[in-house]
Amino acid sequence: MKTNISAAAAIAALSLFCTTSSATAQDFEFSLYSGWQTSPHSRINGDYPGTGEDIDALIGWEGRSFEMPIYYGIRGTWWRTDRLGFGAEFTHTKVYAPDDDKDDAGFDRLEFTDGLNIVTANALYRWPDRFNSLTPYVGGGVGLSLPHVDVDSSNGFDTYELQIGGPAMRLMAGASYDITERVSLFGEYQFTASHNEVELEGDGSIESNIKTNAVNFGLTLKF
Repeated sequence: MKTNISAAAAIAALSLFCTTSSATAQDFEFSLYSGWQTSPHSRINGDYPGTGEDIDALIGWEGRSFEMPIYYGIRGTWWRTDRLGFGAEFTHTKVYAPDDDKDDAGFDRLEFTDGLNIVTANALYRWPDRFNSLTPYVGGGVGLSLPHVDVDSSNGFDTYELQIGGPAMRLMAGASYDITERVSLFGEYQFTASHNEVELEGDGSIESNIKTNAVNFGLTLKF
C-alpha cells in the first residue's frame, strides 16, 4: 500500500521541535544552509510498471543543486553542555538520472527532485572558540528518507508523490564563526545515505541505496 506524507508536515515537525526546545534551552540554535550537493552512482532494482519485468540499472545521479527546487537544509540544535548538543535536521537533497541512464532503464523521467528529504535526529560535538572565534564541530544523525517520487515509465505510467523511502543517516564536520553573540556563519561537509524503496503506478517499484555529498554554507541564529 502506498504511503504518502507531506513535506510540510516534516518541516512542521522540525519547527515544533525547534519551538519546544528553544523555550527551555539555555543555548538553542537554528541553522539554515544551502550549498553544492552531488550523488555518486547507485544501482536501482525493482519491478517495471505495467509489465513486472525486473529493473536492474546503474544510475549516475546528478545533484543540480542550484536548479529549482534548490538544495537546502534546516537544523535545530539544543546544546546541553558547552560541547555536546542534540537536535533535528531536515535536508532537501535531490537526484536526477541523466538522459542516457534513464533511457537505458526504460524511463522518460527518473528523479527525486522535490527531494529525497532526509529527516534525522542528531547528536553534535563542538570545540568552542578553539581557534579564536572559530568553533569546529562534528555530528551525525539517524532517521528517515521521505522521497518525492517523480518517475515516468516509457509505457505511460507516471508517478508523482511523496512516500516513505526507508532508513537514513547523516555525518557532518565543519566550523562556525561568530559574527555577533546571536549570529554566526558556518561551513561544513555533509554526507547522507538512505535506503529508498518506493512504489510506482502500474504495480511497479524501485529500490536504491542513495548517497549524497555536500559542501554547505549557512547562517545560525542563537536563542
